[in-house]
Amino acid sequence: MSKLLWGMIGGGQGSQIGPAHRISAGLDGHYRLAAGALDIDPERGKSFAMELGVAEDRAYANWQDMLAGEKDREDRLDLVTIATPNATHYEISKAFLEAGFDVLCEKPLTMTAEEAEHIVAISRETGRICAVNYGYSGYPLVRQMRAMVANGDLGKIRLMKAEFAHGFHADAADADNPRVRWRYDPAQAGTSAVFADAGIHAFHMACFVAGQTPVEISADFASLVGDRQLEDDAMINIRMNEGALCRLWTSAVAVGRMHGLTLQVFGEKGGLSWQQQHPDQLLWTPLNGRTQVLERGDGSLSAQAVRASRIAIGHAEGLPVAFANIYHDLADVLKARKEGSAPDPLALDYPQAEDGLWSMKAIEAAAGSARSKGAWVTL
Repeated sequence: MSKLLWGMIGGGQGSQIGPAHRISAGLDGHYRLAAGALDIDPERGKSFAMELGVAEDRAYANWQDMLAGEKDREDRLDLVTIATPNATHYEISKAFLEAGFDVLCEKPLTMTAEEAEHIVAISRETGRICAVNYGYSGYPLVRQMRAMVANGDLGKIRLMKAEFAHGFHADAADADNPRVRWRYDPAQAGTSAVFADAGIHAFHMACFVAGQTPVEISADFASLVGDRQLEDDAMINIRMNEGALCRLWTSAVAVGRMHGLTLQVFGEKGGLSWQQQHPDQLLWTPLNGRTQVLERGDGSLSAQAVRASRIAIGHAEGLPVAFANIYHDLADVLKARKEGSAPDPLALDYPQAEDGLWSMKAIEAAAGSARSKGAWVTL
């Protein structure tokens, strides 16, 4: 089968997330970048798209022109990635889904839970994919954790400890830095800053690994630098539908923490511990047993982990490969649809619009709890 045609909105030259998407989408040879509206500056965006090999007539000034130019083509795009600022996600996702395109949207899916519910409804009504880029769920050993929990290796899950804490917004001198400022502006970021931006990845990972959904949240938000309107540090407690409790800390002012995404899972029969900064090792401790190091690339791991591993054991994999697993999952589903066949069941672990909806409900519940001094809020 020929390559899937891929379009990108946002993620232009100098973007933090754009290169990760382009590397990831190209890793397995499934996609060709065929169209793009890459920058808020029309000429800069069109020029950069053509530098990346996009034909001049498919290098667009903005997403509206891209939608108009692509919707009636015989060689329609198979997937559209949305990598624009948060406040634009709903409008763009809605427009492309309604026009019959499959979408991969950067997180957060929307600015409100109501908007996310609408996107879920449109995705279901149109039969189009709306995936959300909780890309860390693509790491092989994160999928190994999910498989071990589902297999009952840990028994009943009692407790999870999740973190996503860094220190890159700790300098008060960055108050006017546009890359930092927008994250603490409610008009652009919504009701939450660091939880919606960073902590939500830890939240999604905890739900993904446990195979459980959140039912209640209690949160404490703090703004510790300058006069920020939104939180730069948060402590959140989450009660899950099957009884697990998650303690989640997220921060943008933890000086010395470079990335800080970690997850520990504690069950009746054992515990697991994983860190994004050391993604190729997973610590597994059976009850009353010794801690073992599970290595990515070991053929004895779960089918999910083996499928997600690309490089031989002992060689480092990283973020672009984790993102690539999301693109690989979507390619399997899209190609199976074209062929009229069933996709590989292992490809269905990609984060879906429903994950984005749960995340938005969690963000709103956490913000409400923080305003109520930590009261438990039902999702």
